[in-house]
Amino acid sequence: MGKERISTGWQEWALLPELGLTPLQTKIDSGRQTSTLHAFMTEEFEKDGQPHVRFCIHPKQNDRTEAVLCEAPILGKFEGTNKYGKKEDDYLIKTTIQMGNEQWPVELVITNMDEMTFRLVLGHSAIDGRLIVDPAATFLLGSSDDMTHNSSQKADK
Repeated sequence: MGKERISTGWQEWALLPELGLTPLQTKIDSGRQTSTLHAFMTEEFEKDGQPHVRFCIHPKQNDRTEAVLCEAPILGKFEGTNKYGKKEDDYLIKTTIQMGNEQWPVELVITNMDEMTFRLVLGHSAIDGRLIVDPAATFLLGSSDDMTHNSSQKADK
């Protein structure tokens, strides 16, 4: 028998601790294969001989006043199509996600989702075997304050 899965709503708070972000309001979309993270001003650069991407994020929904600069190693490129049918090449990164008390590695497509409500959308590949999604529920894992508190406790250990 496998590991017990976490029960979540369709909307939860998630942390990406390696990127240094505050908790992000996250949409859990089991009908979508890939996971995406909102980013703008993306720039590829080299660090320690490896390709990296630097990008900014508006971490709060419906609020473009705060911008956080992040960087991560590039795992690859992702060719997708935007909502207008135009092909786009976006960066693919791998980072750690924390939801509730659990952490695991996740691959994220970095793309500009300014027009979208959510800054982080988790698709099937990130949640398969880990989460059970109740489409009628929200925030079963607690508030953003709970995420910040749990994260600081883990850092202290």
